[in-house]
Amino acid sequence: MVNMNEVVGKDDILFLTLDTLRYDAAHEEYLSGNLPNLCRDGGWEKRHSPGNYTYASHQSFFTGFLPTTIDYKPLNKREWLFLNKRTGLKSLKGKNSFLYEGSNFIEGLEKEGYQTICIGGVVFFSKMGGLYSVLPDLFNESYWNPRFGVTNPKSAEEQVKFAIKLLEKIDKDQRVFLFINISAIHGPNYFYLDQHEKKMSEYNPNKNILASKLDCVESQRAALRYVDRCLEPLFDYMRKRNRTFCIALSDHGTCYGEDGYEGHNISHEVVWTVPYKHFFL
Repeated sequence: MVNMNEVVGKDDILFLTLDTLRYDAAHEEYLSGNLPNLCRDGGWEKRHSPGNYTYASHQSFFTGFLPTTIDYKPLNKREWLFLNKRTGLKSLKGKNSFLYEGSNFIEGLEKEGYQTICIGGVVFFSKMGGLYSVLPDLFNESYWNPRFGVTNPKSAEEQVKFAIKLLEKIDKDQRVFLFINISAIHGPNYFYLDQHEKKMSEYNPNKNILASKLDCVESQRAALRYVDRCLEPLFDYMRKRNRTFCIALSDHGTCYGEDGYEGHNISHEVVWTVPYKHFFL
């Protein structure tokens, strides 16, 4: 258990959503020794997500409802990193939790002096207005452009380069909450497999047939390996900047034909079962 009262105010916080990452894909990559950055200190926890698609999951995450352990625990026995002061549940003491005021813990961190930054990835962070601005509008600063999106095979490196550029402009005494929605693992991801790399030019976002045919667990695993490599310079920079508490998780998984299902926004075991971990940089 991490005592968040010893983190908030002293450490920077990095929150990474590895969008759409399945637990089985993440676990197999860890066992294969392919995640030297994300799994430097050990493997993933197997947890259940509160949502089966991006918007629902993040609305829960930002209020403190992070993925829960597979083994059932009642509310008052769970580990809460962030907990609203006015839960209405007297049994939730949250002695190790950051007890925030407001509608979400981002707002709570801002009240503690944090500069909050969102670097978007999938469409729900695209800032196109309406629904697609709700999540990024929670932050002091939010950024998105098509280079960060799901159709760019180099999206993760673009997001990381942009993040470091932003951090370089911020005084090291200023505490930062940096959130990045990593889009590369979300489909289409088939082009991370060597045999399909040249087919990226055939992808038409209006006709997602190619991704439906070629995306699979193996291509998602390849995308995760790519993401892990891309994160190395960001982790190195944040270690030098200040001690950083990192939360890395998936918001939901996705089906690749299991029981006849494709995609997510469906309540299937591989969709609600996600990898989770937190650690210090």
